[in-house]
Amino acid sequence: MKHKEIIKNLTLSNKAALMSGKNMWETVSYVDKEVPSIFLSDGPHGLRKQTGAADHLGLNESLPATCFPTAATLANSWDESLIEAVGYQIGAESSYKDVDVILGPGLNIKRNPKCGRNFEYFSEDPFLTGKMAAAHIRGIQSSGTYACPKHYAVNSQETIRMSSNSIIDERTFREIYMTGFEIAVKEGKPKSIMSAYNKINGVYAHENKKMLRDILHDDWGFEGIVVSDWGGSNDHVLSVKNGAHLAMPTVGPDGQKQIIDAVLSGKLSEAILDERVDELLDVILAKQEIPKIAKIDYDAHNELAQKAARESIVLLKNEDHILPLKNNESIALIGDFVKTPRYQGSGSSIVNPMKLVNTLDEINNYPLNVVAYAQGFQRNGQADQKLLNEALDVASRADKVLLYLGLSEQSESEGMDREHIKLAENQRKLVQELAKVNKNIVAVLSAGSVVEMTWDVDAKAVLHTYLSGQMGALGILDVLCGHVSPSGKLNETYPHSYRDIPFAKEFP
Repeated sequence: MKHKEIIKNLTLSNKAALMSGKNMWETVSYVDKEVPSIFLSDGPHGLRKQTGAADHLGLNESLPATCFPTAATLANSWDESLIEAVGYQIGAESSYKDVDVILGPGLNIKRNPKCGRNFEYFSEDPFLTGKMAAAHIRGIQSSGTYACPKHYAVNSQETIRMSSNSIIDERTFREIYMTGFEIAVKEGKPKSIMSAYNKINGVYAHENKKMLRDILHDDWGFEGIVVSDWGGSNDHVLSVKNGAHLAMPTVGPDGQKQIIDAVLSGKLSEAILDERVDELLDVILAKQEIPKIAKIDYDAHNELAQKAARESIVLLKNEDHILPLKNNESIALIGDFVKTPRYQGSGSSIVNPMKLVNTLDEINNYPLNVVAYAQGFQRNGQADQKLLNEALDVASRADKVLLYLGLSEQSESEGMDREHIKLAENQRKLVQELAKVNKNIVAVLSAGSVVEMTWDVDAKAVLHTYLSGQMGALGILDVLCGHVSPSGKLNETYPHSYRDIPFAKEFP
């Protein structure tokens, strides 16, 4: 053991308490015994450090931070250096705000496009996923902040996520669902990893010896700590025995007593408990030696966020070379997302943006002649003939229509899966009706996951921006006006119809 002298001074009660958090975000400390605390906080596309009442669903207020494009967006860049740079800046902001561990990146495999959390994950492809995640981890940890990749593993749905059972054969398990994590661990060398809520072949991830000890520690050489997802510890004694270090946010005195009783009864060897404490101390004490970042250049962070957004944009269609837009041609600006951008998903990853730009405010800085703006549709999907008529009037008076479409915040969220993969009916109808008065439609799509594209027959161009963060509107305008050529490539398959998806009826 590396920290034998410290462990000798800890009581059994002390050691048992260290296996769980002391509150929502901090670990237990014993300052008089040389055991400090570390602070964990949500990511993964920007820091979410809460200021008031703590929760793990993104509901309560958090400190302002730079909101970068989500993982599903960044993966379209296929650019490891870009993602590493983003990781560094997220880690730097975390260090500056006294956060030791950022909970990210998310790298679960996109088994089905209806998973409500796909916007947080890189790809359906294990190799791309692993390479992107490793780059993100290297970036975060080069700032001195620890990364905590998640959710390990075979975690691909939000419905009954606390108890679902992923039944899987060994080859699929290893080649599809573990490969990304293997690359991330071996090439990124994260100091922590978050276990998933679900079971794998009947055994919860946080208590799964095969995953935590046999594969992660012994086969891959992982030297960090295993942290439960919040509330994801089901058998505290078994988790410690099988390779886990922290049950978060806390299991309280009852969990501490369970460890003590298990050691006293012989159910858990004290030598194994000491081993877990030693591994935990190794990570915590090393963190104390890393200096905090004292200053943040938020202008530089905005510049990188804009660059990341534009380099992740995918041009799906461009008939008659309608893009890039020409200087001074008249433009009808239509869509609710023009004024209120859709730039991130919902749930524990939600960032309180330091700055948020929108197209309506920024487009006058570009060489375009905007005829007028029309909202076009209700964001909640409700039909609204008045908004439709206003949009038709504006479209009829312009050379080209810039139509901002996408999924609503309620469509993509932690804790729930999507009901379908279609755009809302009122948006699909809007495209169809606009094409009757103006054939030159450029659709700008904002969505963190797959969307059925049957409506694109009525658009000459489709620019897919995914969820492009707080500076996304500027990145989009850079591409539309030809300042930057769109270089993004899709990280996932787009089916013609949801019916084309294997096991479509069974999910979730």
